[in-house]
Formats: sequence, C-alpha cells, structure tokens
Amino acid sequence: MNIKALLLGSAAAFVAVTGAKAADAPVTMVEPEPVEYVRVCDVYGTGFFYIPGTETCLKIGGYIRERLNASSDVGGIADNFNGDNGTRSPDLDDNDREYDFNTQIRARLEIDAREETELGTLRAWTRLQATNIGGGSNQGYGTSDNEVAIDQAFIQLGGLTVGKLDSLWAEEDGLYTDNDWSVGDLSNNQVRYTFATNGFTVSGSIEDDGDGDGVPDGVVQVGYQFAYGSAYVSAVYDEDAVSPNLSYLDNLNLGTFVDPVTGAVLPLTDARDPFYDNNSNGKRDNGAFAFKAGVELKDLITAGSAVKIEGHYATDPTEYASLAPGGYLLGIEAEGNANSVQNFSFVSIPEEWQIGAGYQQSFGKLTAYVSGVYGQSFSIDYANLTGIDSSEKADIWGVAGNLGYQLTSNLTTLAEVSYRKVDLAGGLDDADQTRGFLELRRDF
Repeated sequence: MNIKALLLGSAAAFVAVTGAKAADAPVTMVEPEPVEYVRVCDVYGTGFFYIPGTETCLKIGGYIRERLNASSDVGGIADNFNGDNGTRSPDLDDNDREYDFNTQIRARLEIDAREETELGTLRAWTRLQATNIGGGSNQGYGTSDNEVAIDQAFIQLGGLTVGKLDSLWAEEDGLYTDNDWSVGDLSNNQVRYTFATNGFTVSGSIEDDGDGDGVPDGVVQVGYQFAYGSAYVSAVYDEDAVSPNLSYLDNLNLGTFVDPVTGAVLPLTDARDPFYDNNSNGKRDNGAFAFKAGVELKDLITAGSAVKIEGHYATDPTEYASLAPGGYLLGIEAEGNANSVQNFSFVSIPEEWQIGAGYQQSFGKLTAYVSGVYGQSFSIDYANLTGIDSSEKADIWGVAGNLGYQLTSNLTTLAEVSYRKVDLAGGLDDADQTRGFLELRRDF
C-alpha cells in the first residue's frame, strides 16, 4: 500500500464517519409562530376589531349611493334676466328647458381608530369621499372633478378635538329630510373642547374662517339629553363677516359687469353683494353674532316618531346664518332695469331669522319624513338700483318630504321632493323652485 492509497482511504473513511454522525444527530425543528387572529373589539360598539399586535380598535365603513336628481328652472329668473331683447343669462340652459336632470354617484369611506390611554380615549377619525355628477364629463359649476378628497379628519383625546369637521354651530341642526334647511352648514378646521356630565354638554370651539387674518371665529354650545329627547342652544361670533357670494362669482368666470353707480366696467368678482352693506368687497368689518336653538322629542306621538323644532336669529349678515348658495339670482343693469343679464350673481341669502319644524315616523322598514321652514332675509340693497327701496327684505319659506325604504340589510332607497320660494322685494319677481331625487344606497 502506498502513501497515496492510504491518504485516499483515510479521506473516504472520514467522510463516511462524518456522514453517519450527521445522519444520527437529532434535527431541531423551528416551531411556526402562532397565528394571531383578528379579535373583535366590543368596547366601542359593533364593527370594531383589534389591529393585530396592538390594543387599538379599528372600524372601517362607508357607503356607495347613486341619485337621479331633478329640478325645475328657478321661477322668476326668466323675467329677471331675459330682457326685452330676449337675451338669456349664460348660466341658464341653452335649450331653454324648464327643468334639469342629472345623475350623481358618491363613494364614501370612513375610518375610525380608538384606544384607551391614561389621558382618556384617543381617537382618530377620517372620512374620504368622491362624487361624480353627470357621468364622465363633470363639467359646469358645482360639479365634482371626481377626485378623492378629505371631507373630515380629526383627532380626539378625551374632550379635546382638533381637525376638520362640521362646525360646532352646525353639529346639532337639521330637520330630518335630506334637504334639512339648515343655515350655516359649514365644515371648518378647528380646535374644540367638550365637557359632559349628567346629560349636559358644554362645548366651545375656535374655527378657522379662511380669511387669512389669523383671528378665528368662536362658537359655544350647551346641550342636554333627557329620556325622551334633547335640546341645545348655540351662539357664534363671525369676527370678519365676508360675503360668500363673491367667491362663487369667481368660480363661474362670467366676465365683467357695468357698475350701476360709477359706470365702470369691473370683473364680476368686484360685484356688490346686495346683503353686505353694498361694500365692493362684500365685507363687514364689525363682524356678526348669530344664535340658534332646537329641541327634539322622540316617541312622543307614537312609537318610532320624532319631532324637532329649531330656529335662529342673527344680528348682521353672516355665512353662519345663510341658506346654501347657488340657488337664486338677482340682476341689475346700469340703466336701472331689473330685467337684465348684464350683472347678476349667485346669491347665498343671509337670513335675519328662520324657524322650522320636522317630523319623522317609522313603520317597520318604511320611514317618512316631512319638514318646513319660514324666515326673512336682511335688508336688500340692489347696488343702488333705481326705484328699489333698499330697506326691503325677502320672505323665504320651504317644504320637503322624504320616503325611505330598507330593501334588505344595508341596502336602502330614498325619494325626496322639496319646494322653496323667495319673495323678493322691490321690482324683482319672486323666485321659486321644485327639486327632487331618487336614491339607491349600499352601506357597509
């Protein structure tokens, strides 16, 4: 046996022995991590679950709805804006229809995260939504560009709330029907604190009014819940009351008008708001106060019923006491003729006072709602229009009815018809309009 054979044999033996020991050695198996299933969180009600690995409870919900909307032309507008030459206001339909139809679909997603801390319940809440009107074109004033936007988002810790949400002024209002006739239905960036005890709540908020001067609006509200209903009183100080109408004119991009006082040709963004002291900038530097109160009674008349009465009073024109914009038009021409298309504006009508009532009644899967309001605007100054008494006020009233039905779990349908009339002062014809919609909605 030579050295070479000995070395090879030794190597072979070593490999064989090593392989045998390896085969005989116990194998350590890695145990799989236990699966942490999603746990139900029932601390804050149904629909919450724990985020795995945390003590944070999360709820995801929302809805998808589609509506077929219908509305009549605003009565009186043809007389106010179609002068002797028959010229039609460019915002009105080119086909001279007396009605309008459109479809609207909205998708909304709501995310609610909560957990308990040594400082109280910590909450983050977000609402995302997108609205498509009229199919794919999305053209025209007031329609959506179909982009997803943050409708509301806020953080809460105990009684402290910081973020963007409905104004404290608007939080408790509305008269059941979809067109709930609320004034000042605003959503603002704000800081709010609420103290609650024995059915009473006292809340205060400072809210960004968007005018850029660094001074916020202030809102306070006192509420009380009792066995068969609730009541509230709210007050707001609009520190720099600015006409909301002028920004809408800017969005319309309708060109210029002739100032009936100076004769100057100005962009419509310099138009005079007939409710805001005839200032060219639509601004009231002295601010405005508004007060609102409401009471709701449930199951008082019969089981499944609810009735609500509410009203407001404002010392001066303010957006917090205004009807929703975009519904009515006022027109003036330099010669003092009210039947004009040369100068007009979408008008968000500030009301000095309004009172209204709503009623709802459930019959199993069927629910009916009715509501009505009556109020009066502030004095109207038609930009020094000849022959118009600037001390005149407009009477405003409206009624609405809804009928809703639950088709199956989380699927409902709703129909509404509403009518509103504005009795305009002076030489302008009254404005009225009938609106309605049919809705199919799937909640989740």
